[in-house]
Amino acid sequence: LSGSIATPDVKLNLGGDFIKETTATTFLRQRGYGWLLEVEDDDPEDNKPLLEELDIDLKDIYYKIRCVLMPMPSLGFNRQVVRDNPDFWGPLAVVLFFSMISLYGQFRVVSWIITIWIFGSLTIFLLARVLGGEVAYGQVLGVIGYSLLPLIVIAPVLLVVGSFEVVSTLIKLFGVFWAAYSAASLLVGEEFKTKKPLLIYPIFLLYIYFLSLYTGV
Repeated sequence: LSGSIATPDVKLNLGGDFIKETTATTFLRQRGYGWLLEVEDDDPEDNKPLLEELDIDLKDIYYKIRCVLMPMPSLGFNRQVVRDNPDFWGPLAVVLFFSMISLYGQFRVVSWIITIWIFGSLTIFLLARVLGGEVAYGQVLGVIGYSLLPLIVIAPVLLVVGSFEVVSTLIKLFGVFWAAYSAASLLVGEEFKTKKPLLIYPIFLLYIYFLSLYTGV
């Protein structure tokens, strides 16, 4: 007996176009390995911009920076957004920038400032919870980080008036009060009632320590 068996032509309908399958393709499909030939459609979510992938909202960060630098209620900013909608990248950028201007040839200062930011915020968070406050660690971390901005603002001024001790001291005190007020006004709510000084004081001390890392005192 002799003869040949012709391989059947199998056509696939893909969007109206018929594509002829090869013998190997047909063999794989008959043996149950057709899944090897499947091609996944591109997911539109995989083509997001990098900033969106990292959850970085520059407009939101800019608004929060303005809220911290201008803490007066009369200016009309919704300052509670800094606490109620915390983010990580904005405070991290502020802390890193403060670390950069605090170098003075001491590269260890950078890691030390970041450590104080993380563990100082943890201390404030634990103290706030003990006193009965309803605040999350992420909120404290964001507020403490953003509130370093006043110390960054006074940094170039200190370089100019550094030789005038009295003026320099006044500017340092102003910067610390500015930073502490920005943080305390967001973290110390009405739920603390008469216990407010117990939380305001450590926040004030934390920013004094931050300033000492910058000035090298």
